[in-house]
Amino acid sequence: MASSGVLKLVSMILMVCMTMMSAPKAAKAAITCSDVVNHLIPCLSYVQNGGTPAAACCSGVKALYGEVQTSPDRQNVCKCIKSAVNGIPYTSNNLNLAAGLPAKCGLQLPYSISPSTDCNKVQ
Repeated sequence: MASSGVLKLVSMILMVCMTMMSAPKAAKAAITCSDVVNHLIPCLSYVQNGGTPAAACCSGVKALYGEVQTSPDRQNVCKCIKSAVNGIPYTSNNLNLAAGLPAKCGLQLPYSISPSTDCNKVQ
């Protein structure tokens, strides 16, 4: 009788384990435009006025860089940035500061930051 109870218990544990292993894992949500903006808001002062980027700016840039691991993620971030600045007046100085921001924060991007960047070609 005891062996029957143990067998049932082991069978139940195995069934629970198999169910957990086959259950779909929760997919990590893709980065949203709101996430992108929140990471980059501390950089506005630098892009507008120059100087040295604030520590919070570089932290946001690095966090964003760490979160975008795939080409579709990078394309989405590119589109979000372009959408966020659409209609906002800017100068060539602002563009140069924005383009140089990753390097100022110690990062090398495999693409340039520019209003003319084709986000669909960002890899």
